[in-house]
Amino acid sequence: MSSAILEKPLISTHPLLSVVGSRLNAPLIHGGQVRYANLDYAASTPAAEDVAEHLAQILPYYASVHRGAGFASQVSTSVYENARHIVASFVGARPDDTVIFTRNTTDSLNLLANCVREQLTGKHCASGTSADSGEVLYLDIEHHANLLPWQSMAHRSVVAGGSIAATLARVETQLRAGNVVLLAVTGASNVTGEVLPVAELATLAHHYGARIVLDAAQLAPHRRIDMVHDGIDYLAFSGHKLYAPFGAGVLVGRSDWLDAGTPYLAGGGAVNDVRLESVRWAEGPARHEAGSPNVLGAATLARATQVLAGLDAEKWHTHEQQLRARLVEGLSSIEGITVHQMFDDSDTYPGCGTIGVVNFSIAGYDSGLAAAYLSAEHGVGVRDGKFCAHPLLRRLGLAAGSLRASFGVGSCVEDADRLIEGVKALLGEGLGADYVIDAGRWVPANDTRSYPSWAPNTPGTAGAAPCTSE
Repeated sequence: MSSAILEKPLISTHPLLSVVGSRLNAPLIHGGQVRYANLDYAASTPAAEDVAEHLAQILPYYASVHRGAGFASQVSTSVYENARHIVASFVGARPDDTVIFTRNTTDSLNLLANCVREQLTGKHCASGTSADSGEVLYLDIEHHANLLPWQSMAHRSVVAGGSIAATLARVETQLRAGNVVLLAVTGASNVTGEVLPVAELATLAHHYGARIVLDAAQLAPHRRIDMVHDGIDYLAFSGHKLYAPFGAGVLVGRSDWLDAGTPYLAGGGAVNDVRLESVRWAEGPARHEAGSPNVLGAATLARATQVLAGLDAEKWHTHEQQLRARLVEGLSSIEGITVHQMFDDSDTYPGCGTIGVVNFSIAGYDSGLAAAYLSAEHGVGVRDGKFCAHPLLRRLGLAAGSLRASFGVGSCVEDADRLIEGVKALLGEGLGADYVIDAGRWVPANDTRSYPSWAPNTPGTAGAAPCTSE
């Protein structure tokens, strides 16, 4: 833990931004309520209040876009198309980059994979050489969204080293061997929060004639991104991890592969001309956005990028690092707790570091049971499981899963302290209730808590409210 961070005045007592649900109370198994400590930001963030207000502002104008002559339709069209420019500015895109709105990061990377697959079946790669035998290269630390799409084509994987320096050397060895068309990497691990040297990876990829795609689902909510400065060819992220949980994601990148690829969806809006037996597809974003687009999702995602862009970068970074340092120090001081990371040089390698994600395990306790206990008895929400990163968890010796606490601009020091105290109580006093596995999840055996009246299920009953692993 950096002493310099601790010497700075603690600004994390209060959130940096107001988020929806910050005053939500969670019922406890033994009665009463407590303010919900949301430490599951890496799965889905709450909406920033500014974003929710923007949604309410534009909702009366919601209408079909692009093909409507009515006033509301034209307003919606202008909002939707302007959202592209806002997002492009947020990530420092090139003037001729294409901005495609999707459902989420997984959707974006699958869309790109469809286009890359065609590059590998007879077309040409970025270096101008034949890509018939080209491959996609990815690391073993990737979220499944940036791993599974590439397995359907020629590919090669790299097992990350024990340090960032060693990992870079392994990546370069594979690139030097030739035949790599695309390097697919995460900007920050969704498991440990460690940040990779994106610009350095991009330089390596380009040196050996490949392009690079960045899974920025975790990086974008925590760090500034500049595609031009860092040399990123393609970038994907999600609104639901960026304080705009309204069902939209984005793919930004070079237009040639995207315009050459078969449209991701076949349907209205993606065409220039249709005959009974043929079609002439559109180019640009429309090519991959068939059907009625998620206008509100795109608009709120764009608004969220404006909100984050307006933050003071130093305060933003300090807020997050102080919270993380406090949580790591508190957990590491408890006997029986192990905090996990991939690299031994995360905090010293230039331009890397960590974001607001802490992965840990509790000796003697299944991660799902510990998460259920923290929720039911302390009102603390964390994530448990394998985090859609099975190869990495297996290599870290965590095949059965682990726990993850994650936070962001709506978090405060009380959230970290509540988790630390809850873990201490678990190891010092044990479980305060009986727990059983129901519908694949640990739940209190006799759960008297109830959901809001409008919610369909009650916790603790068979098949009720299953929590799926990320």
